[in-house]
Amino acid sequence: MTIYELISKINSGELDNTFGRLYGTDTNTILSQHIRYLSAAENFSKLYPDCDDIQVFSASGRTEIGGNHTDHQNGCVIAAAVNLDIIAIVSFNEDGIIRFSSAEAPECTVKTDELSVNESEKGTTESLIRGVMAGFAGNGVKTDGMNIYADSAIPVGSGLSSSAAFEILIGTIINSHCNGCGTDVTELAQIGQYAENVYFGKASGLMDQLVSAMGGFSFIDLEDVNDPITEKVEFDFSRAGYTICITNTGSSHADLSADYSAISNEMKHVANELGCEVLREINEEEFYEKLPALKKVCTDRELLRAMHFFDENERAALEAQALRNGDTEE
Repeated sequence: MTIYELISKINSGELDNTFGRLYGTDTNTILSQHIRYLSAAENFSKLYPDCDDIQVFSASGRTEIGGNHTDHQNGCVIAAAVNLDIIAIVSFNEDGIIRFSSAEAPECTVKTDELSVNESEKGTTESLIRGVMAGFAGNGVKTDGMNIYADSAIPVGSGLSSSAAFEILIGTIINSHCNGCGTDVTELAQIGQYAENVYFGKASGLMDQLVSAMGGFSFIDLEDVNDPITEKVEFDFSRAGYTICITNTGSSHADLSADYSAISNEMKHVANELGCEVLREINEEEFYEKLPALKKVCTDRELLRAMHFFDENERAALEAQALRNGDTEE
């Protein structure tokens, strides 16, 4: 598809069904996406005027419904993709370079044959691109050069997992163009998590990446984190009278990575004291039986966080069952 063809399809309304499926069907929403995609097409053309053969990609943010801070302990979660996403217009090159530009930041470049962790670039866009490429390389997939212009509707630090959406966006582009879509959503999510943990330098569970990769409303059981159980929850929330409202509070958790990591580390400390790696491996009754001994080696906050895990993990599973039964009162 050429830039001209994309613009023509937007202006003619040919893409309105796609926009409706992704963002909602009301007229103002559709028109806002016309403006957004036309702006992205114009900016791509200005940056890469000689690159007219393009593809368009999208990856969504996510909201957490149930299972707060359970995923990094291999627990159960309920979460949903949202209609705030990152879109990308992409052309491919033979330069061996990924050029990435966005409405939010100037162009950065990453060579496709330089895949080692770079400590000086942790926390940057470059680190995530490099990490995703490295994840695919570990599966024998070589990334081609590409020119990317992106526009994100996901506020950074808003709790909607903009980093996971970005990882899934880059992963989807590589998977589609360089791998014949041979990587499934679980592997794609694991590659994104690897990029975030190792290259970007931030701890995370697997929920964010899985939900962005899967789309829709999902129940996820991470007891076997290498082969998680994923289930689309088919429930019509609008017919039941429910709507998820996302509010921009004007704040950010972008500078709270250390606090997030502390939650995971403190839960794991409790698990380690009981001879396990994560809390999911521990029987809840055993935890409470050994609580007097644990008080001698764990802080009160660590123990309260462990209690939170057991309660929240059970709650997520019960919520999923209630939704399967169509029981919103439960």
